[in-house]
Amino acid sequence: MTFLDLPEGLADRIIQCNSTYTVRFGVRLRGRMYSFIGWRSVHSEHCEPVKGGIRYAPDADAQEVEALAALMTLKCSLVDVPFGGSKGALKIDPREWTPQELERITRRFTQELNKRGLIGPGVNVPAPDIGTGEREMAWMMDEFRRANPTDVINARACVTGKPLSKGGIAGRTEATGRGVQFAVQSFLRDSRTEGLKGRRDLKDASVIVQGFGNVGYHAAKFLSEGDGARVTVVAERNGCLSNPGGLAIEALKQHQIRTGSILGFEGGKSHANDMVGIEQPCDVLIPAAMENAINSGNAERIKAHLVVEAANGPITFEADKILRSRGVTILPDLYVNAGGVVVSYFEWVKNLTHIPFGLMERRRRERRNQTIAAALERMTGKEFPADIRDEFVEGGAEIDLVRSGLEDVMRSTWGRIADLIEGQPDLGDYRTAAYVASIRQVADAYEAIGI
Repeated sequence: MTFLDLPEGLADRIIQCNSTYTVRFGVRLRGRMYSFIGWRSVHSEHCEPVKGGIRYAPDADAQEVEALAALMTLKCSLVDVPFGGSKGALKIDPREWTPQELERITRRFTQELNKRGLIGPGVNVPAPDIGTGEREMAWMMDEFRRANPTDVINARACVTGKPLSKGGIAGRTEATGRGVQFAVQSFLRDSRTEGLKGRRDLKDASVIVQGFGNVGYHAAKFLSEGDGARVTVVAERNGCLSNPGGLAIEALKQHQIRTGSILGFEGGKSHANDMVGIEQPCDVLIPAAMENAINSGNAERIKAHLVVEAANGPITFEADKILRSRGVTILPDLYVNAGGVVVSYFEWVKNLTHIPFGLMERRRRERRNQTIAAALERMTGKEFPADIRDEFVEGGAEIDLVRSGLEDVMRSTWGRIADLIEGQPDLGDYRTAAYVASIRQVADAYEAIGI
């Protein structure tokens, strides 16, 4: 069934990646020369610069990078941030190299990207992904500045996901997990949806999280601490941890940092080498790890009412059909995990304007709120409640403004998806609606520039 009436040939133009560059380079390490291979794919330049993470993974390949670049185009379009889609990868296992060696490798990779115009604040803006983080982004930014001494004023905007000390933004680390929370809230609070078995909140709802990295940890933390959910299972590659009463997420994270594993945590039952954690009964399942976690082999055994795709492509095409035929609601990755690119956009804007968020208006808001509190006290003859006065008066730190902006984007994007499926019930599911909304915007952009 066709849901978009696109001019002839435009669909093919949107499907194809504009370019994929393969870079091969050598780095002298441990007394010999090692060769590395990496990729940077640019899917669409209907809007520039292009944006997308760089992952370090031993099983990375060009086809995966192109698919992820296409997903970035659609994701940016859906949440209406002014980026085209890109993605990159380096075929490497970071665990096999020391931090000093990784720095030399990352800097050489950046040099190769820079020579080909594949990094820069106005052309191509990388970000962290699997196997990379703030540290690697700081190295890439510094190397770009060295190679472009005439553009140092905007050089910090060449990557996002940097440490705060290097031009990062408060809330970027938690952004994707926080976006997951806002996505679930938006779905549940929308009267046009069935909610969670008729419920409009997550209080005491059972949640299973697959993957306890940055995204899975923050999603579990916010949903349990902020929304009252019980995270009953956390699943990782080497097994899972369960507690029907709910796991203490922050304590579990500290245990993982100390030991390198979630197993052995005293607050739950460990199941080593047991990969069926995601198949346990629950209200909400959040796959937040690698692609294809739910496939034709296990989709029939998934017992969740709502699946929230926090990872990129965690459900295969066949599994998606199986789950929907069983009445399982799926919130798609295109929407759910867009929090990272939204806050990356905020960081990019901060770097280009050279003004921290809230700097110009924070104290004015504080004085205004103090005046309102004083007026209320005078009018009522009662003191303002001490337990909420500080929060009411406070003018908003950068992280408060970032969270507010992210929530606004996630809520308004959900509105677009829900409006579309309400107007076109034949779309059938939220994934299709999200794709239609996104592709329509990309098509409009191409047509507007005469392509």
